[in-house]
Amino acid sequence: MTLARRIAQFVVGLDDATLPEFTRDRLKACLINGFGIALGGLDTPFHRVAADAAIALDGSPEHGATLLGDGRRASLDGALSANCALFHGRAQEDTCGTVHLGAIVIPMLTALVEARGLPLERLLPALLSGYEVAGLFDAAYGAITAPGGLRASILYGTLGAAAAAAKLMDLDADRTAAALANAAAFTGGTLQSFADGTDEWRYQLGVAAANGLRAAALAAAGSVSAPAAFEGRAGFVRAFVRTDCDVEALVAGLGRDWAIDRVTFKPYPVCAFNQSPVDAALALRARLGGRRLAAVTVRMNPYETGYAGMLERGPFATISGTLMSIPFCIATTLLHGVPDMRRMTDYHDAAVADLIARLTVVTDPAVPNLSADIEATTTDGEVVIERRRASATDYAFDRAGAAALVRRIGAEQGLDPSIHDRLERFVDGLPGGSIAELVSVFAAARSPVLQTRAS
Repeated sequence: MTLARRIAQFVVGLDDATLPEFTRDRLKACLINGFGIALGGLDTPFHRVAADAAIALDGSPEHGATLLGDGRRASLDGALSANCALFHGRAQEDTCGTVHLGAIVIPMLTALVEARGLPLERLLPALLSGYEVAGLFDAAYGAITAPGGLRASILYGTLGAAAAAAKLMDLDADRTAAALANAAAFTGGTLQSFADGTDEWRYQLGVAAANGLRAAALAAAGSVSAPAAFEGRAGFVRAFVRTDCDVEALVAGLGRDWAIDRVTFKPYPVCAFNQSPVDAALALRARLGGRRLAAVTVRMNPYETGYAGMLERGPFATISGTLMSIPFCIATTLLHGVPDMRRMTDYHDAAVADLIARLTVVTDPAVPNLSADIEATTTDGEVVIERRRASATDYAFDRAGAAALVRRIGAEQGLDPSIHDRLERFVDGLPGGSIAELVSVFAAARSPVLQTRAS
């Protein structure tokens, strides 16, 4: 039996009634984080660019889906483009390995429920399908494909989106396998925009969502799709990973090594790889007590220092550059404390630029992933060292932890706490409720943001 078929059987077998309570809590944490981060990103510009492009291409059909960032209607494809950009706007979305799946699958599923009237009782199993399929491939191959310049969020996110859409559409195993095969043929995306500090990566998630949905829609319509889409001689694994596909090793973890358990959340609006370094810098800042710095050395592992954009030193002109840069994130944290959106978009801070000039990043294989060693030398010659050792579990918040995180961001953005009360009622009420309530939550949050923008 082919890999696509075996994964499809797993996806079809997922059922809302049999989800373990822990898994249900994790899924609701992902939903609260996803929607909450989007609410906190209403003043970011990327969804407006995507929305304007979508309206220019397809107009504003009456029976489309809502653009959560501004309330207009767009085609389903256009809504995916704009809403995924909104969820990705703060770069504070969840991470499953190296895939930002929540910002792909959550807006895709909610738009599909709204535009096509599909039942909300399928939402949680569909969401789980997306995480499990994308997480399966990322865990197996992400460390190989990223150094080659391929971005995991679109490469594997397209597969997850296809699985999630197929589950929401209630496709059988044959048609789900076809959806996965189609997605394997439609995927791909590079990392160069991180290195250049440009914005293509902001819009890649919408492309992944649209391609995954299109893959499932074609399958539902009867597409004839490659059975050996993954393990074939010219299939997904051979093409992107440049190795043979070990089908048995891949399927062995399905239903046992749950990807949803590896999902993490970002306390700060910086790259996932910079979360622990920022924590280390905050601890070091507290220990330094305001003493002036002569030099700083940061040690991190090769995978993270080798990722596109991580070693950039500026000058910077976009947050796409600052949030990836280890030197910028460490310098601004040491000087100013928690790196909020205001600090991450201050590209002309002379003190930060001066400290970056005295900051060295060392690639050190002895430092684990999600960890950092920071050595600061003060101007009076004292050396202070902060070592941060973290794992995914440090950032794997439960539903309450995710709620606390997005409420903090909402407070920073001036959102009324009742907005988050309504959001949590919607999520906690699943599989009941109505997608119209979620749309109304965003409408209530938009009003003060749009007024502020206009002034």
